[in-house]
Amino acid sequence: MSQHDFDIANQTSSNARADINNALKALASTSSGTTAPSTTYANMLWYDTSANILKMRAEADDAWINIGYVDQSADAFRILDDTQVVTTAGSQTGLLGDQATGTWQAGTGTTESLVSPAKIKAAIESLSPTWGYTSSATTLSSNSSTTFTHGLGAAPTSVEVDFVCSSANNGYAAGDKITGVGSQLQAATNRGFQILIPNGNTTQIKLITLQQLRFASATGSEAALLFSQWNAVVKARA
Repeated sequence: MSQHDFDIANQTSSNARADINNALKALASTSSGTTAPSTTYANMLWYDTSANILKMRAEADDAWINIGYVDQSADAFRILDDTQVVTTAGSQTGLLGDQATGTWQAGTGTTESLVSPAKIKAAIESLSPTWGYTSSATTLSSNSSTTFTHGLGAAPTSVEVDFVCSSANNGYAAGDKITGVGSQLQAATNRGFQILIPNGNTTQIKLITLQQLRFASATGSEAALLFSQWNAVVKARA
C-alpha cells in the first residue's frame, strides 16, 4: 500500500530516486490505502482498502466514483448493485441490480434489470385477476332472494358462484365443488338461479333462485340438486 503526490521535487539525486520509486509504487498499488490520497488528479485510480472498493476520481476532480468491489476472500472482482448498463453514448439501457418489488408488481417499468424468481412470482400474482370479495358458504332456498354484502366500494364488474356440496347428493360427495358458475336461469321450467347487481347499489349482490337448481350429476346426467345439501359461495371483483 502506497500513496504519493506524484510531484518529484528538486532534490539530491538519491532523494529524487527514492521519490520516483515511491511514486511508481503508488501507481503500481493503485494508490491503495484506508483513506483517499491527499493529493488527487482527474481520472486517477484509488483502491480503498477499508471498503475493498476500486474508485476513480471524477474529471472535475471533485468526487470519487465507485467502480467495483474486490472480494479479497474469494480473490474475485464483483459488480456493484445498481450499476447501469449504457450505450457508448451513455444512455441507460438496463440495470445490473435489484428493483423494488412494487416496480415488478406494477408491471409498467421498462428498465431491463436483474430479478429474483420470488419477485417474478410476486409480480405475476399481483397482476393476475383476484377476487376482491368471497362470501362465506351460504345455504340457499327455493323461490327466494339472498343478499350478499361485498364491501368492494363499487358495483362489481364480475361475479361468479361456487356451489359446494355439504352432504352427498346425486353422486357428489361432501366437499365437491361446482365452480365458476354464472347466472343459469330457465324460467319456463322454474329452475336455476340469477345473479343480480341492483342498479346504483355499490354494496350488494343478490342471488335469486327458482324452484330447483339443476346441474349435471356426478355421473353425467341432468339432475336436481337439493338446496339443503349445497352451499353457495359468491365471488366478485370491482
